[in-house]
Amino acid sequence: MTTAEIIAKLTNLQELKRMAEELSAEIEAAQDEIKAIMGTAEELSAGAFKVTWKPVTTSRIDTTALKKELPDIAAKYTTQSTARRFTVK
Repeated sequence: MTTAEIIAKLTNLQELKRMAEELSAEIEAAQDEIKAIMGTAEELSAGAFKVTWKPVTTSRIDTTALKKELPDIAAKYTTQSTARRFTVK
């Protein structure tokens, strides 16, 4: 592949990412408008659509506190993974 072809692909990638960011912002704005309409209601029905906006509770381990208070246990149950990060500047 030539340098010009790579540049064209990278330019296209940048444009697609820009478009995705714009779409993401539009999606978030539309969701925020619907949430404002819902107020504190957890469900909304409109025609064929059923929207739910319910609280979800999760439990997570505070790894920072665990490492501080019980570093040996934190080290024992800590695993490492490796991944490749793709970036374009």
